[in-house]
Amino acid sequence: MEETQDLNIRETAPLLAPAKLKAQWPLDEAAAATVVAGRGEIRRILAGEDRRLLVVAGPCSIHDEAAALEYARRLLRLREVLRKELCIVMRVYFEKPRTTVGWKGLISDPHMDGSEDVVAGLQAARKLLLAINSMGVPCATEVLDPIVPQYLADLISWAAIGARTTESQTHREMASGLSMPVGFKNNTEGNLQVAINAMESARSPHGFLGIDHEGRTCLVRTRGNAWGHLVLRGGEGGPNYYPECIEEAMDMLQAVGERPNIFVDCSHANSGKKYQRQERVWRAVLEQRLEGNDAIIGMMLESHLEEGKQSVRADLKGMRYGVSVTDECIGWDKTQELLEVAYEALEQPVAEMA
Repeated sequence: MEETQDLNIRETAPLLAPAKLKAQWPLDEAAAATVVAGRGEIRRILAGEDRRLLVVAGPCSIHDEAAALEYARRLLRLREVLRKELCIVMRVYFEKPRTTVGWKGLISDPHMDGSEDVVAGLQAARKLLLAINSMGVPCATEVLDPIVPQYLADLISWAAIGARTTESQTHREMASGLSMPVGFKNNTEGNLQVAINAMESARSPHGFLGIDHEGRTCLVRTRGNAWGHLVLRGGEGGPNYYPECIEEAMDMLQAVGERPNIFVDCSHANSGKKYQRQERVWRAVLEQRLEGNDAIIGMMLESHLEEGKQSVRADLKGMRYGVSVTDECIGWDKTQELLEVAYEALEQPVAEMA
């Protein structure tokens, strides 16, 4: 009889169970305290109980663990100094959705050579998240593969559903079971309604196929996630951080009974993927917040130790330290400048009232 299945499968390789990875790199008290506190801060901002601006800042993608740890140490100092006005969370992205092909991130290809050593990638990701959280820096990531949260979600304070997956039923169901607040991006065309639909879907209970902590295939039943919110990242039609765009987003959220929380991604289509333009977006959105638009609850910066980007090279030792290998990032000096600008501007109205 002629074969009818697995005709294009080259190999199936078993993975270690989530429970085994967590036994190798267990959640410690310091990391757990950071996650719990980070999630609580973000929830209070979304509920309007905390007036601070939520800031997610960090590399477009993590490819060098040493550089990521150095960035985290620098961000920790700013988080402590600026905490009165800013709630700073580090962007720690391990999965990269590709429009066609390309490097898919640390989990998929940690050696950056096409070997697809996913076990090593999961180990590296969990080890890094533990280290950053243990410092006292909450972590944010995009959740792309629906299996990965079982390995890492206990170390994440904020999650994003990306522009390419916000319309996916699988990702909406997954988000309904996540334990942290989730930002849903408008799609690559700039459509806000699909993200709002995703928020509403994720608020509801779902049942779907997944794996448990032992790695067994199972039916996952969720309670629903009440902490979804809208992320504006621009689209094919151009940026959507302008006042009229934000007002439209607020109206659409209120029309379906959602709290009009708006989070702006300063990169991607809002900056035309040019790192120099992130500052323009940051300052424009900050100005709207200062003018009284409290619906703007946060912003994201794609930021690394050094500005720009570089291509992945066969000789990894020849790559520049602290430079992104995916989207262009602003450098650390500009990151610090923009965070301090926001802090000083947000603090000023309080000083005037005193």
